Amino acid sequence: MKARKKPVVVECFQYDGDLINKDGEYYVPDWAKKAHLDGILFYGTYVSGDKELPGALFVKTLEGDMFVSTFDYVIKGVNGEVYPCKPDIFEKTYEII
Repeated sequence: MKARKKPVVVECFQYDGDLINKDGEYYVPDWAKKAHLDGILFYGTYVSGDKELPGALFVKTLEGDMFVSTFDYVIKGVNGEVYPCKPDIFEKTYEII
């Protein structure tokens, strides 16, 4: 069996390492600001083996907390869910409109 993904429009932004500018103002979409204020997007320490990266961005998802790398896309899905997407997968799956 084969299936084609239905065309849907999602909101997104590409994470550049921060959500707030030097003046303390958010420069991401309002839904991302709300997700941050609600604790869905949050900063913590990413641990991989013996490496620790403090100040890393995470997203709370149904599958657990997911690490967001710089240049990943953060997507608000059709049901309001928020999740990260690697740039190469994003480019294969989405087109900017």
